[in-house]
Parts: sequence; C-alpha cells; structure tokens
Amino acid sequence: MKAVWKWIIGIFVILLIVLGGVVWYFSVHWKPIVDQKFREIVLASTDSLYTVDYDDLDINLALGNVTISNLVLRSDSNVYARLEGINKAPDNRFQIEVAKLKFRNFSIRDMLLNKELYLKNVVLDTPSVHMINKYHSYNDTASTEKSKPLYDKIKNTLKRIRITGIDLNKVNFKYSQIQKSIYQDFEIKKVNIKIQDVLVDSTSISDATRFYHTKMVDIEVPAFTYKTPDGFYKVDFNQLKINTRDRNIMLTKVAYQPILGKSAYYKAKGKGGSYVVMKFDTVRFESFDFNSLLRNKKIYAGKAQLKNGLLDIYSDKHYKSTPVNKVGRSPHQALMHMKTQLAIDTVLVQNADISYSELSGKYNQVGKITFDKSYATISNMTNDVSSLAKNKWMRVDVLTKVMNSGRLHVLFGFDMTSKTGFHTYKGTVGAMQAPAFNKILKPLLNVEIASGNIKKIAFDMEATDHRNWGKFNFDYDDLKITILEKKEDGTVKRKGFISLLVNELLVNGSNPNLSGEYIIGKVNWHRHADHTFFKTLWQSLLDGIKQCVGLSKEREAKLMRTADRAQHTVEKANTVVGKTKSFVSKLFKKKKGDEESKVAE
Repeated sequence: MKAVWKWIIGIFVILLIVLGGVVWYFSVHWKPIVDQKFREIVLASTDSLYTVDYDDLDINLALGNVTISNLVLRSDSNVYARLEGINKAPDNRFQIEVAKLKFRNFSIRDMLLNKELYLKNVVLDTPSVHMINKYHSYNDTASTEKSKPLYDKIKNTLKRIRITGIDLNKVNFKYSQIQKSIYQDFEIKKVNIKIQDVLVDSTSISDATRFYHTKMVDIEVPAFTYKTPDGFYKVDFNQLKINTRDRNIMLTKVAYQPILGKSAYYKAKGKGGSYVVMKFDTVRFESFDFNSLLRNKKIYAGKAQLKNGLLDIYSDKHYKSTPVNKVGRSPHQALMHMKTQLAIDTVLVQNADISYSELSGKYNQVGKITFDKSYATISNMTNDVSSLAKNKWMRVDVLTKVMNSGRLHVLFGFDMTSKTGFHTYKGTVGAMQAPAFNKILKPLLNVEIASGNIKKIAFDMEATDHRNWGKFNFDYDDLKITILEKKEDGTVKRKGFISLLVNELLVNGSNPNLSGEYIIGKVNWHRHADHTFFKTLWQSLLDGIKQCVGLSKEREAKLMRTADRAQHTVEKANTVVGKTKSFVSKLFKKKKGDEESKVAE
C-alpha cells in the first residue's frame, strides 16, 4: 500500500512540475505578445495621442493575473501640436502615473485567439492624474465631424472588453489651466473611485442604462479647498460624492467666502463692493444626466437641494465703487447669458438665513436687515431653448421671516425669453412691530421708529430693465419716528422738536389715516442704470411705502411751504425746516438730481 502512495505522490509532483514549466514557458514567451497588444490598444483608443511606458509586466497564466509596475500614460507633445495645427486638439490632456496596475482573472487565450478581453477586477494603487486644460476657441462650436466611438477605435484589435470592477485607490488629482502661457493649478488628494461592469462592444455606447460604457461610477472626494484666481475668495467642501447609477451628486459643508477679514479685504481691494459669505450644510443634485454632461457639456437634473445655509452680504461705504451699467444683468438674464446649457426642473432652498449689512460711511455704524429661516422653490430653472419653447416662465416662490418677525411670502415670475427682462413679483408681509427695522435705520440714517404696528403689506408689481410699476398696500397704525443726533463724544441725542414736526406734518400715523382715507401706493419707478436688480426692487417698494405714509410729491411740497410760513412765529424756523428737509433726504436716500428733491426745494 505504501508503494502505491509513493507512486501517486510522485506522479502528482511530476504533473505540478510539468504544469509549472508550461505556465512559466507561456508567461515568458507570451509576454512580448501581450506587451505589444497592450501598447496597440492604448494607441488605437487615443488616436495615437497617448503612449504608455512601464518598468515591468508580470504575467501569471495559472491565476490569470497581470501586474504592471510604474506605469506612465502621457500625451505625445508632437501629436498634440499637429492636432492644434489642424484645429482638432482637445482642450484637456492627461498624464497618469500608477505604482501598480493589477489585472485579475485575465484570459490571455481569449484575447489572442478570440479578440475578447475579460477581466474580473482591475486595481490601480495610488495613481496620480495630471489634467492640463488649454482653451481652444474652435472647440466651442459644433463640429460637423462626429467623434468616433471607443469601440470603433479598438475593434481591429479587440471585439469586446468586459471588466467586472475597477478600483482606483487614493488618487491624487492635479488640474492645470494654461491661459496666455500662465499656469494656474489646484490639487485634490486621496480620491477613491469605484467602477462597476465596464462593457465595450458594438452595442454598449447606445445602452441608455450605462454611463460611458459603465453601469456605475462611484466617486468620493475628501475635504477640498480652491482659491479663486483673484486671490480674494476660496471655495471649499468637506466631502463630495458622485454616483452615476443613482444619478446623484452630494456635497457637504460647502462654503464660498473671502480669505481675508472685512477690514483687510477692503484695504487690499482699495474699492467698494460686496463682501459675500455663503455656506450650506448640504448641496444635492438628483436625477442628474451624466451623459449630457460628458457628451454635450450640458447640466441637466431633476432636482437640486440646498439645505441649512446662510448668505451674508456686507458692504463698507467708506470705499466707493465705480458706477457700472447693471441693465441686462438681472439674475434670470445672467442665467440666459451662461455659456453652459442648464436645465433643472426644481431647485429647493431649505432653511437659509439671509442678511445684508452695511457700514455707514457717515455714522460709522453697521446697519443690518435679515431674512431668517428662508425657504424657496425655483421651478423651470433653465436656459435651454427647447425647454423654454414649451414653458418660458421661471417661477420662484419665497417664504421667510423679515427681521425674524414678519412673515414674508413673495412669488416671482421671470419671462426667460423677454428681450427687455420682463418679470413680475407679488407678495405679502404679515403682522409685525415696525421698530424691528431700527437695526438698519438707526445705524445708517440716524433715525429710529419709536412705535408702529404693521398689520399687513401687500404688493403686486411688474417690471422690465428700465421700469417697475404696480400697486402697493400698507396697513399700519401708531407710527412714530424719532430723529437722532450723534454728538462728538459718540453719544446719541433725541431731537424732540424736529421729531414732533416730522410726525405731525410729514408722516401719516396710520393707514387708513385719521380721516378714514385709505392710501394705496401707485408705483411707477424708473430704474437707475447703475442699480442692481435687488436695489431696484427695493427702491420701487420704498416708493410704495412713501406714498402710503403720506409722502407724495405734492404733499411733501405743501407741508414744506406750510413750515416756511411759520417763520414769523417760531424762532429759527428756517433752521428747523432745513433740518427736516435734510432728514427726509436721509430717510429715503434722495439724490440732488431727483425730481422729488426739486419739488421739496
């Protein structure tokens, strides 16, 4: 019996030796063939733009494994220059370096005999990807020559490629942009990418369930910071996740904010403008069309969601800005002027705190207005012509709390096809106490509201690039205003007599007034060319407020004349009237050239 086992063991050992020898023989002698095929595939699939080099190609036929060490894929500068000469060079080119590229369950026989490549798994350890962007204007126009699908480029070498999974672990990505021979770089490190079910054959490119031949691409990008080219702002996020199968994109802890503090920011810029901080806990896109982005550079999504954020805008009026014509630059017009085609069915902004604060150049105090716990729904946010042919209106529904008090509900309608920027806005403000606005009035105008009960505000407006018009209703009572004077020692003094004059002669204490007359503001506001969309909106609503509180052009002029006639009974009446006029100018930000100021004078 013992002899039998000796024979069995001996034969088994001999078979292993023979099999090992066969595997070794084919591994050695097939290596040049595989090497040649690999290089041919790279050249064919990239139209000879890229070449591949590596230190070692290790083949294990028994396990079906191939390992490539220190692989480098780089673009050929001579080929790229030739493509530039015939206006066919791509804007982007790459250099990729991989310490280890591992193919698992690789059938060399199928590749060589049947021209079919099957792989169970591909692993790229610590790859480095350098993407170089160089703008070519001819790539902006639609080409009459269609780009060849990947399969058409490799079909003479391989009829089919199928890979179960690809893992790219801790990818270091560098992006360089060349503008007028100047490089601008940013880097992302330790990115993890998983790709599932890759298929390249004669039918895969037309498979709507695949994103560029894949069933799924899952990308995780860790914390990232990008500084804007001007050096004043940075964009950062905590994590980015992309999944092409679920068609989702999600970013967490997203922020757009200045690098410098307020004082240093304005000192460095040397001019006025807005200091903007914008943050959101979550930004998410659903039903995102990755194929449209890849093939046509179009951003299409079913829904975008921005949750738990803030938008803080600050302005230092010690610094002046050069007047710029803002006509034609409203938000919906800016969307239409975007080079990138965009279509998002619904955009949801959930729980955002919005504020505007201003450092007065005269009183050196900061005034602030807030819109707290804001929610907004934007429908049909698109600049796509085909979509606008079906529905030309972008709608915005906003719900917020003014000064964390009055409930503000506004409905905007934007005609995206209008040549004159036509849009509408109507809304209401619920009950609140008027002194809540002292946070912005007192620091900026040296005026405060002593009392005032706002019952309701309602407005219904239409507008173009040059004019805003419509109806304004303002229901209130017990409105009293106090005029303040800041003394040299920094203390604030109430000016009782002038305050009395303003309350008795200029301002209606209620609407309806004491005579039972209800005043409706009939707004017809002509836009100043250097005013922004939102400033123009506010100026038109302010015009409605002025009319409702009794400051029509005619009444203001009449009351000023009445005050002038009181000169012989009140000592220094001219001084008082002059101060009153000055207050009116401050309160409503008159300009010397305005028609209303001329009437008052």
